[in-house]
Amino acid sequence: MKEIATSDELATVIASTPACLVYFSTDTCSVCKVLRPKVLSMVSQHYPEILPSYINIEKVPDGAAVRSVFSVPTLIVFFEGKETIRKSRNFGLEELRQELEKPYRLYFS
Repeated sequence: MKEIATSDELATVIASTPACLVYFSTDTCSVCKVLRPKVLSMVSQHYPEILPSYINIEKVPDGAAVRSVFSVPTLIVFFEGKETIRKSRNFGLEELRQELEKPYRLYFS
């Protein structure tokens, strides 16, 4: 999972990658720590063309503010630079997988 260090780097990753998933979190979020490796595993196994990225909103608060992220965990999936899926706080992996399936297959098939 690529760690993003600045809001400019976040903008570059979104603009230059056909598909990316950005995981917004903090070091103190216990749910985030458990969920993050599961999301990474699912994306790696089922959606290898999606670049998984991580941004710590305590270290890069402007990166979160620009994307209107106000709670953690928040996960945003971009296809061709456009926000396609947003999940915050309470979401399951199966729910995320089902929502990713159609846009992923349309874009990469």
